[in-house]
Amino acid sequence: MASSMLIGADNLTLLKGASPNQLRFIRLQYSHRTHFPQIITQTRAATRTKTLVLKCSISAARPVSQPRFIQHKKEAFWFYRFLSIVYDHVINPGHWTEDMRDDALKPADLSDRGLVVVDVGGGTGFTTLGIVKHVDAKNVTILDQSPHQLAKAKEKEPLTDCRIIEGDAEDLPFDTDYADRYVSAGSIEYWPDPQRGIREAYRVLKLGGKACLIGPVYPTFWLSRFFADVWMLFPKEEEYIEWFEKAGFKDVQLKKIGPKWYRGVRRHGLIMGCSVTGVKPASGDSPLQLGPKAEDVSEPVNPLVFLLRFLLGATAGMYYVLVPIYMWLKDQFVPKGQPI
Repeated sequence: MASSMLIGADNLTLLKGASPNQLRFIRLQYSHRTHFPQIITQTRAATRTKTLVLKCSISAARPVSQPRFIQHKKEAFWFYRFLSIVYDHVINPGHWTEDMRDDALKPADLSDRGLVVVDVGGGTGFTTLGIVKHVDAKNVTILDQSPHQLAKAKEKEPLTDCRIIEGDAEDLPFDTDYADRYVSAGSIEYWPDPQRGIREAYRVLKLGGKACLIGPVYPTFWLSRFFADVWMLFPKEEEYIEWFEKAGFKDVQLKKIGPKWYRGVRRHGLIMGCSVTGVKPASGDSPLQLGPKAEDVSEPVNPLVFLLRFLLGATAGMYYVLVPIYMWLKDQFVPKGQPI
């Protein structure tokens, strides 16, 4: 079945002829004889802000207002209660490798060892290991709602001096204007309200601070779309940009990332598929005002409904455990230069 595919940001090219005070446009070139949605970048020299406007692809994502089976905090908690046992050995090798991590963290500009950094949804500390290569561990806080994931992080010697706390990405226990950098990798897919979580990222950063959010991308292949919508949130690139801009961030940029078999296509989606960054332009809280949380974890849950949702979500998740194996094998046989 034919499907639309998005290619990497390295194919962005600047159109010449724009004056300094005019809008400058960047377009995404076509390749592999496949039609791709256009990415337009608008920049005004007076404000030095950049806005990415991406046109939706032909495959419509399930609305964020309809949570997937593992997108609720309670389901995610129990999902990781078991996944934490094998997370570093099963998930990371296929979806979140060291070279991907280091590439995804480059836009975060971790250029000073004295930076104060919060790693939200830090889990087992795999992403934090990439952060402490550039920042002193004593200045880094790892936050996650899963004590089982955090227990794995505590076992890692380079993270000994990190502050490790349990917390909610949508209600961070940090003061306003607290951190120089906000990093979150592989967490947004479980947030009931991603806009609220990104708003919190804005709030806790200092003036000029930068947020770096790393997460999945929505697939274009019909079967992968089905399992993505059953399992957890796979946002589209334009949704990431919209959430950052609404929260108040400026100079919002998106960088595509992928494992070694990745050839720039989004056919099956990637659990770690893009790194989105934005800069906080003013001190204080986010200009975006929101209502009550989408999910109240204090409300009672029907045990049978919870169990059914959990089992269905975990079953759908197995599909994405197998995808990198399938893609790696395909990469061995499909001639280089052809999309897979």
